Amino acid sequence: MSRQDTTPGASAAIGAALYGLATRATRRLPRDMSLTSAATLATLERTGPRRITDLAAIEGVTQPAMTALVRVMEESGLVERRGDASDKRVTLVCLTEAGASYVRTRRQAGVHAFERLLGELTGDEVEALVAALPALRRLEELESQDREGPKR
Repeated sequence: MSRQDTTPGASAAIGAALYGLATRATRRLPRDMSLTSAATLATLERTGPRRITDLAAIEGVTQPAMTALVRVMEESGLVERRGDASDKRVTLVCLTEAGASYVRTRRQAGVHAFERLLGELTGDEVEALVAALPALRRLEELESQDREGPKR
């Protein structure tokens, strides 16, 4: 089915369902750090070391706010600052092993929460979700490109 063949309102209905699911999933995550801190760690895990200004733009916060957030995460051992070999004037924020472990643990907790919910679905409902996996992965890819811009 092409984009033009979808019934009127289907995109809005799908968007509403995905948004509602994402919102509820976010509310179930551990509250051991702010969502912006967790999102910043996940961004570093996906994209590699970034400048503070890049992280601020990606996460939608001011540069001073990101600087303060990075300082706290650095003191917690989740990130570290390193010089950029290609430009000695630049400092990059890098994920530490502890930060990477935190991201993996948090992601796995989210996966397990959805696995429990999937156990409540019928076989046909699970099959429909399996069939939708390529489209869901493509949406994730498109959202990531839109939000994070080019990898540095």
